[in-house]
Amino acid sequence: MRQTNRQAGEPQANDVPLSPLSFLLRMAEIKGDDEALVTDSGRVLTWADLLDRAERLAGALRAAGVRDGERVAVLAPNDAPLLEAHYGVPGAGAVLVALNTRLSLAEYADLLRRSDVRVLIVDEALADRVEPVIAGIDGLRCVVTVADRPDGYEAWLAAAQAVPLRLPDDERAPLAINFTSGTTAGPKGAVYTHRGCYLNAMSQVVAMNLRADSTYLWTLPMFHCSGWCFTWAVTAVGARHVALRKVDPDRVLDLIGRYDVTHLCGAPVVLNGLVEASRRRTAELGAEVTFAVGGAPPTPAAIAEMREIGVEIVHLYGMTETYGPSLVCELRPEWAELDASALARKVSRQGVRTLSVESARVVTGDLRDVPADGETPGELAIRSNTVISHYLDDLEATARAFAGGWLHTGDAAVRHPDGYIEIRDRIKDVIISGGENISSIEVENALADHPAVRESAVVARAHPKWGEVPVAHVALRDGAVVSDHELIDWLRDRIAHFKVPAAIVFGELPKTATGKIQKSELRAIDTRPSI
Repeated sequence: MRQTNRQAGEPQANDVPLSPLSFLLRMAEIKGDDEALVTDSGRVLTWADLLDRAERLAGALRAAGVRDGERVAVLAPNDAPLLEAHYGVPGAGAVLVALNTRLSLAEYADLLRRSDVRVLIVDEALADRVEPVIAGIDGLRCVVTVADRPDGYEAWLAAAQAVPLRLPDDERAPLAINFTSGTTAGPKGAVYTHRGCYLNAMSQVVAMNLRADSTYLWTLPMFHCSGWCFTWAVTAVGARHVALRKVDPDRVLDLIGRYDVTHLCGAPVVLNGLVEASRRRTAELGAEVTFAVGGAPPTPAAIAEMREIGVEIVHLYGMTETYGPSLVCELRPEWAELDASALARKVSRQGVRTLSVESARVVTGDLRDVPADGETPGELAIRSNTVISHYLDDLEATARAFAGGWLHTGDAAVRHPDGYIEIRDRIKDVIISGGENISSIEVENALADHPAVRESAVVARAHPKWGEVPVAHVALRDGAVVSDHELIDWLRDRIAHFKVPAAIVFGELPKTATGKIQKSELRAIDTRPSI
């Protein structure tokens, strides 16, 4: 039985609410003069500088009338203002809404209204994307533009009186609202708590082996799941942040060398870009670099090529509803004996639960575990302290997602005999042709082995006889030439004939701002079978 002498509002010796804000407070205390952040322009901020800026941001927000629990939106690329907002906004008692930088005017209007924001901080390079809708946002008190001008963000920050970051009285209080990508339905506001952010940040420290001498390059958008909680994880160990406003593969490789980068994250599109750039350079990086990839499985071919230049791939799985990564494909000692191709196929699995995840199961519709045979499909279900509190203003969607006491991910998966989980597809992406299930990922991996193919996406198309048939949308490597019939013949030699696409469509693939391929758009494209 737990005993306590707690009085209302009185601090306790043995019960301190968890919050990732404490990571910055600790680093400023013990490493104040050490480098914390290299901005995109090359400016260096120490931990003491970063804390001062976060406290000034908190003071400016309080002076603007922001009250506890109110929302502050930030529309900005990866740079100092967005990183410090992950501390200064919740440190003012407010809730951070980091907005995707590639939305439409209508989408920004919708998310700003649904978030009920009181202050909007917007980078001048993105201001024209929201300016036409600002007047229609009820309750918006203040708009601050990140720009080098007298009324810009830097001047606003400099004029503010710093106030201490306020740690929450309740660790389950909201810290941030992150909107889902909306690839299956409209975006939903996922509510992150101080507790969940703290715990998942610590999980990423372990999963990525972050240390005090690490340097983390921001190739992942900070607005995406709060940067998979690396906005706090990197700070937790006192590693160095290197900001990058826009991902360019050649510049990424340059920055890795310039700053001795040890860690970076991103979607497969970022990984594929680095593969292409490294081919042009034909040189190793000369340092140990860990790239965490998530959002979709990396192809075995990309994993093998990155290993050749000294980049180790850590495959993470997660979703907005799990604060980012919840599974990690941990390397096992016996895999050291595998050849490059076999090892890459092991690493492309999603793996095992991260430190903070209580349970990850592959289950039937009535929540029974499927056999661990690597063949029987089920739905991945997760129970964890790092599952979101709820969806913003959507009790019905929250109840559906948490039915039976588990988060239903919507991902079709198998569990292998070694306990590792492998996502076979989104449940909605499984193609049923003539009664046979076809995994789009299996077909995409086979296409990725072709030297002309840069990336692909396989979707279903209605068919009068078979119900559905697969159609492959393919983007080729620069300068590559291949016909649809050549690719189809290639696939016939590698996968069952009923899995071979009925048509190949060449062209660039539509993506979200975080690099996810938008299969919903591809399904809308009418194509005719080429075989």
